Amino acid sequence: MSIEPKISIIRSDRKTLSIQLKHGEIIARAPLHMKDKEIYSFIESKKLWIEKNLAKIKEREQAISDAEPFTGEEIKALAEKAKIIISRRVQYYAPKIGVTYNRITIRCQRTRWGSCSSKGNLNFNCLLALFPLEIIDSVVVHELCHRKHMNHSPQFYAEVEKVFPEYRRCNKWLKDNGGVYMARLR
Repeated sequence: MSIEPKISIIRSDRKTLSIQLKHGEIIARAPLHMKDKEIYSFIESKKLWIEKNLAKIKEREQAISDAEPFTGEEIKALAEKAKIIISRRVQYYAPKIGVTYNRITIRCQRTRWGSCSSKGNLNFNCLLALFPLEIIDSVVVHELCHRKHMNHSPQFYAEVEKVFPEYRRCNKWLKDNGGVYMARLR
C-alpha cells in the first residue's frame, strides 16, 4: 500500500474477520485461531477500500483543522434559529410517532446532536440550524422515538425508519460531515 498505516489485530470469540479504520489505523477483528497470514491477506484484498477511506479520513481531518471557530454571536444566533425550527419539527413529528414530550432545550454541545431524558425532555444541538431540514428531521425523529424505546435496539431503529425511511442516509451524512461543524466549537 502507498500509505502504511498501523495495523492492530484484536482476536476474540467470533466467527468472521472484519476491518475498520479508526484514527488512521487499521483494526482487524479476527477469530481467536485465525492465522496472521490469513488476516494480512484479507487486509491486502481490501487495499483499495482502505486507501480510499484513509484518504477520506485525512481530508476530513484537514477540514477540521482548517475550520474557523464560531463566535459567541454566531452561536447565540444559531441557538435562536434552532429553537424555532426544531420546535416546529418536534410538534410535527410527535403526533406521527404517537408520543408526548416535555421541554425542548437547545444547547451548544461538542459531542451530541440530541438527547432525550426519561422524563421526556428533549435536548438538541444549536448547530443543527446549519443543516438541511431532512438532517434536522432525522435527529428529531431519533430523539422522539426514544420516548417509545429508551435504547438503540432493533425495535427502536424499526420505529425510526417507519416514520423516517431516509434515516440511515441522513445519519451517515451527519457522521461524515458533522465533525467539521463541531470542531468549530472551540
